This record gives sequence, C-alpha cells and structure tokens, in this order.
Amino acid sequence: MPETGLEVHLASRPVGEPALSDFALVQAQVAVPGEGQIVVRNDWLSVDPYMRGRMNDVKSYVPPFKVGEVMDGAAVGTVVESRAENIPAGTAVLHQAGWREYATLKASAVQPVDVDGAPGWAYLGVLGMTGLTAYAALRVVAPVREGDVVFISGAAGAVGLAAGAIARKLGASRVIGSAGGPEKNRRLVEEFGYDGAIDYREGALEKQLRELAPDGIDVYLDNVGGDHLRAAISTLNNHGRVALCGAISQYNNSEPTPGPDNLMLAVGKRLTLRGFIVSDHFALQEEFLDSARGWLAEGSLPDAHTEVAGIENAAQAFIDLLRGGNVGKMVVRLGS
Repeated sequence: MPETGLEVHLASRPVGEPALSDFALVQAQVAVPGEGQIVVRNDWLSVDPYMRGRMNDVKSYVPPFKVGEVMDGAAVGTVVESRAENIPAGTAVLHQAGWREYATLKASAVQPVDVDGAPGWAYLGVLGMTGLTAYAALRVVAPVREGDVVFISGAAGAVGLAAGAIARKLGASRVIGSAGGPEKNRRLVEEFGYDGAIDYREGALEKQLRELAPDGIDVYLDNVGGDHLRAAISTLNNHGRVALCGAISQYNNSEPTPGPDNLMLAVGKRLTLRGFIVSDHFALQEEFLDSARGWLAEGSLPDAHTEVAGIENAAQAFIDLLRGGNVGKMVVRLGS
C-alpha cells in the first residue's frame, strides 16, 4: 500500500465558470486501515454536472464542497488492502470517495461490482446513478405511456443517452433530443436511436421542436432549463408531463435566471412539472438493473462515454463537461 496519493481539492469557490485555479492537486497521506476498513485504489472517477452546485457555499440536497479539502463523488476502484472479511483484497467496488487516487473506507461504505460482466466505468454511468436517473424520470416522475412523443434535452449527455433508449423501451413512439452542434445531432440519430435532433446552437428552439413534433410532445425530460423548458411548455400536449432533472444552462450563472415566461400555459394544458432527485428513487434500483444489464448486453442501451486519463486532468474534464465537451458519461481513468 502506498503511503501517499494524489487528491483534487477545492482551492476556491468559482464565480461563473470554474477555472483550473479553483482546483488544487495535492499529495496526501493514505490512511492506514483499521478493523473493518479497506483501502481502495480508484480506477474510475465520475465527473457530473451537479458537482458545480457543490462548489457554491449554499444549502442544497447535497452538502457543498469545503474549500481546502478533497472533493468527492462516485468512483469505482480495486481493494488493495483489507481488514474486513467480507471485502477481500482484489474486490472491485463502487463508492463515493472519488477525486483521489486512494481512499480508506469502512467496508460498509462500498458496494462490490462485477467488472467482468461490465466495464468499471459503466457503474458510474448506464448501470449507476446516471441510468437510474433516466429510468426514474421516465418510469415514475414523468411516466412514458405507449405511443408518447418524448423530448429530451441534453440528449448527448450521460442521462440523455440513457433516457433516449429507455423512453423507447417504455413505449415511446417517437424520441427527440437536443444537443449542441451538427456532429452530436448526427450521432443522436445515426448511432443512438433518436428519431430527430435539435441543434440548440442554431436558436429558434420552439420552431425546431414543432417541426420534429408537429402533433406536440407528451413527455419532456429537462436537463438544461431556460429556453429548452420554455419551448417544451409551448409544445406539450394537454396533460403533458415534465421531469425536472437539471438546468445545466444556468449552473455557471452568478445571478438568478428568470423562469420561462409562458408558465401560464401549464394551467390551461393541465401540465405536470415535477422536480426529482435520484436518491428518492433507490427503491427502483434492482428493477432498473434487472432490465439494464440485459439492454446493455444486447446493445440497446448506449455505452458511449468520454474518457479522460489521469487524476491531474480531472479538473479540466469537469470544465469541459460544463461546456458540453462530452458524449455520454464523462469519466476519468486512473492508472494504466
């Protein structure tokens, strides 16, 4: 077991878009495990949009990162030393002590995963919280019914790619996504099974959405907020459902962003707009995994991801994620 390992610390709270100077790469001691503890060498780190909110010192559903201390998040790694009989050395585990090379943890804080059955990064993506988020959104929060037309913003991202496939599995007749740039939109249709794609960089979102869904949409999964939510409200049919998952277009804003100016349409159309957090839906996890493992094996659940090598590049990967520089799940690979 090494005596030290690299960690990424929050150096300062960003104003607007994070910069590399807001992060610090620190050589830290690796704690010797006590009874019932293990040491994990992280192999894969998760990089997620929600982490931007944790960089602010505001109360939320997840505590903020502390300045001068290691950041954290989901990771998959290999146990290199164990003082816990139920988690022997060599076990691959999922845990929440990412953004570092090594983590000393209680055995109860990790979940063994089968990296022979699926790659380690998948447990941070389509077989992890990303996939469960998409499933909960379209299964429970804004349930997809047979024949529905579904619109998904941030469609080339981790949740968006999973959601496009899951919507189809749940009975959607047509699935439309939005992403930035012609290449992402080409891939949505040609590789990932979307029926149509909107390039939000071209503007006129509502016009583009109506062209792709002339009879309206029934379900909207919102990962972006702002003008996407406005366009969806205008295009939703009566009794349409909206799952409010995120608003990445606003995460770097230093001032409050005005809401959509057409919310009154939600009254006349009797729309349901419901926010949710994936941790509220852990009861669905086994149901989801039972299906998702099969979908992944047969190739109907996209396994696209964007991989960055080295913990020293984790901060840049996070900045790139917020700029839309990923297709699928953004992960950092540690080691060889």
